[in-house]
Amino acid sequence: MSMETVMKIRFKLFATALLPFVLFAACSLVPQPEGDGTVSSTGRELGSVGQIAVGSSGAVASVDGFATQVGIEVLKDGGNAMDAAIAVGFALAVTHPAAGNIGGGGFMTIYVSDEDRYTTFDFREKAPLAATADLYLLEDGTEDRRGGHVGWPAIGVPGTVAGFAKVHEELGSLPWQRLVRPAIQLARDGIVLGPYLARSLEGAARSFEPYPASQKAFMRANGTPYAAGEKLIQPDLAWSLEQIADKGAPAFYEGEIADRLVAAMVENGGLITLEDLAAYEAKERQPIRGTYRGFDIISMGPPSSGGVALVEMLNILENFDFEGYEANDTEVAHLMIEAMRQGYLDRATYLGDMDFIEVPIDRLTSKDYAAEKATLVSLGVVRNSEELGEAIITHPESPETTHYSVVDAAGNVVSTTYTIEQGYGSKAMAPGTGFLLNNEMGDFNTWPGVTRGSSIGTEPNLIAPGKRMLSSMTPTLVARNGEPIMAIGSPGGKTIINTVLRIVVNVIDFEMGLEDAIAAPRFHHQWLPDRTSFERNFPQQSFDALIKMGHVLSDRRGIQGDAHSVFIFSDGARMAVADPRRNGAAAAY
Repeated sequence: MSMETVMKIRFKLFATALLPFVLFAACSLVPQPEGDGTVSSTGRELGSVGQIAVGSSGAVASVDGFATQVGIEVLKDGGNAMDAAIAVGFALAVTHPAAGNIGGGGFMTIYVSDEDRYTTFDFREKAPLAATADLYLLEDGTEDRRGGHVGWPAIGVPGTVAGFAKVHEELGSLPWQRLVRPAIQLARDGIVLGPYLARSLEGAARSFEPYPASQKAFMRANGTPYAAGEKLIQPDLAWSLEQIADKGAPAFYEGEIADRLVAAMVENGGLITLEDLAAYEAKERQPIRGTYRGFDIISMGPPSSGGVALVEMLNILENFDFEGYEANDTEVAHLMIEAMRQGYLDRATYLGDMDFIEVPIDRLTSKDYAAEKATLVSLGVVRNSEELGEAIITHPESPETTHYSVVDAAGNVVSTTYTIEQGYGSKAMAPGTGFLLNNEMGDFNTWPGVTRGSSIGTEPNLIAPGKRMLSSMTPTLVARNGEPIMAIGSPGGKTIINTVLRIVVNVIDFEMGLEDAIAAPRFHHQWLPDRTSFERNFPQQSFDALIKMGHVLSDRRGIQGDAHSVFIFSDGARMAVADPRRNGAAAAY
């Protein structure tokens, strides 16, 4: 398939029948800059803002209009894509508190244009030094199901601020304060709540009740939630951001913010100490690399499971020819489900923090290994997951993560996914800090044993002091002839990897434009439990045919993921696409 064929994007409006889940246009959240009248080869006016935007210089897509605009302004001010990604991340900590954060962690996959290299940054949270493998086991040997997911004992050592600081130190161009300042202004001056955030905060109101600082930050003085159209002002968060702007990452890990965090830990039974905070380090790591039908796949390695699983599943699918099929055909869905089954089995069996265990990355991502796996996949056979591997216990990951993508005029591209795990994390907040803390300790495996529910990992992902918990975050770049053409990623817990897989296959195999590839219905299988979930707009005919084949399917309902992405065309135009499933915004200039 030629590059020109793939680049010939069929631009279409999102069909109402295809996307009943569109919440509302993100362009209502941000100023609407006028286009300059110039039309790119895509047929869209340059400088547009909304859910799809095209420009000649830079583009940003994120879940929130305020944050997207912050990123664009950094680019216009001479910042590079890495600067913009940092600024967007700080802004989302203010405007998207369910997942945007400075109290959590995540990953970045980056193309550095002037060095012609790909790299990744790992700022995943870590287990406190006081954490042990049996931390969440009760005296009778059963699991404390809430221990790793709720409140102060569930909080891992945050990595976001250290990660942003390391990226800035290595690759940034604008002054650090310039990148934090927009978030400070948003927190201090306040943001007008749109319907999406107002509903989200209302839904979380009861969960904030045990945590006075959180309730103070996000509720009215009488404890009731704000309504859409009201202004949310966050003075304590503004203070924390000012400390970070003035003193850098040390303000968070060694300064007064650290003192306030640890005081709250001591008072409430948390595990994090000043030693934990001072010892935290973000890491630059080699990316996971693969190819798919002539395209390069660059993604995140452990402690993310995303890159390894994505490359393995694409390698399996490369053994099958999709010529003559459509993306939603029964045969395509069947083959993808079977590839997912194989990839997620290996994910659960082998993957964890490489600083603590040996992960057979070369084997899992090799074409020869995938060819062996492909012999277990057939158009006429539905595999039984339990026959492929011994059942093991795995733990749920929350869908409340967030992803954003940036490209600049020089060709730098950044794909970022970060999180505080569940929506609003642990719900806990240290008084006077203004930011929520993660509940990432729940992403560890409690003990090897029996499988249930939506889950993650086995012995390689057991708790250990200072260990990073396994993740499914999959910030990914797709390239051709070494040059990046697409940045993608998504929230969604364990569904993240399959959301990225679906988009890659849609673009490369079915020659969809990025907006159509993102809009297309998604599905998810994770080895165990042995069933496939589908979005509600997946075609009924294919759904019924899969059941007749023998697949165990969940009802078509809900949405999967939130893939805010950018695309670089052969003529140099940059396109940002915000996933319409949630409250997304794309901007370009």
